[in-house]
Amino acid sequence: MPEILDGAIRRAVVIGNGFAGAENQCIGLVRALGFSKRHTIYRVTRPRGGINRWLQWLPVSIHKKLESVIRMICGKSRFRTPHTIGLSNVLEADAHQLATMARETFHKDGPLLVVASGRDTISVASSIKRLAPENVFLVQIQHPRFHLNRFDLVITPRHDYYPLTPHAQRQIPWFLRRWVTPWEPPGRNVVLTVGALHQADSVALRVAASAWHNELATLPKPLLVVNVGGPTGNCPYGVDLVKELVVMLQNVLWSCGSIRISFSRRTPDKISKILVKELSSNPKVQIWDGEGPNPHMGHLAWADAFVITADSVSMLSEACSTGKPVYVVGAELCTWKFADFQNSLQKHGVARSLTGKENISESWSYPPLNDTAEASSQVISALAQRGWTIHA
Repeated sequence: MPEILDGAIRRAVVIGNGFAGAENQCIGLVRALGFSKRHTIYRVTRPRGGINRWLQWLPVSIHKKLESVIRMICGKSRFRTPHTIGLSNVLEADAHQLATMARETFHKDGPLLVVASGRDTISVASSIKRLAPENVFLVQIQHPRFHLNRFDLVITPRHDYYPLTPHAQRQIPWFLRRWVTPWEPPGRNVVLTVGALHQADSVALRVAASAWHNELATLPKPLLVVNVGGPTGNCPYGVDLVKELVVMLQNVLWSCGSIRISFSRRTPDKISKILVKELSSNPKVQIWDGEGPNPHMGHLAWADAFVITADSVSMLSEACSTGKPVYVVGAELCTWKFADFQNSLQKHGVARSLTGKENISESWSYPPLNDTAEASSQVISALAQRGWTIHA
């Protein structure tokens, strides 16, 4: 077999955890690197259903072993696994198999690029690197908390280092500081971004604009897209904030040609029902009911402005990469590093708080966030230091 020793990477492996927010970051990066049709997705999956929801805090390997023991003792009734769409045709990530594949195909296909994201992927991804250090380039997205030297590159938002700031240190009791990570400033193998990586690049938006042309192009302008997520521990909100959102949308409605509202899978029913009840009867307002194709990419392509709840780093990062006005709801309720993220968006001039006094027809602009493209450039530079390149 002829050897290929040019050091060109010809394929990529994505290690996901089954959550769209993490996996979209990996896919966004490999797309930016030119591997949109040359990557394979594997997943690290946890046991689901029944008592397993109480075991999510355990490392995934221990969780699987404990689940197996309890299943033997208690039977299968406590472990009814819910149907999960889209997981059945994705292979389970096996560190030994992937490392073996990287070693055995190295001379034919060159080095293997591995991109992983999410806490549950850390052990598998770092094991692949440990087992095939000369054949693998490993990129971990989101801060792995410990042992950053196990990765060739770590790509993480700047707000993940918020715990090291003086303001954060004052909030942590001295006896807990040793348990709060990260413990040291970013090293040479750490790439900092403003927000999350994503797939909403110019090519994807052009495709979405074409796909959604018939449904969205004819809507009266300006089109205001409202994306509603769901409350989290560090961005809590409830009915009161949603009622405020309804009033603010009613106040800006005069300046909109149309409004499109969509909810995420995390949106509680009590929140979505308020918006539907108060706004669905207005002829200017359309609310996506969750049926049919998700219009999210179409909204990014055709919107003239966005209103987004503060809980979703991903949705905010995507919207702020379009250069269109982005208004945030609930930023003042965010705490810890998520408050730092909101402050960062304000400082970069890419987002403003919604007040209800806006004239949506009066647009404003800013240099769009370009985290995914900038991160891909850093990957290419790091590869060059190893003497490796991306095969065109």
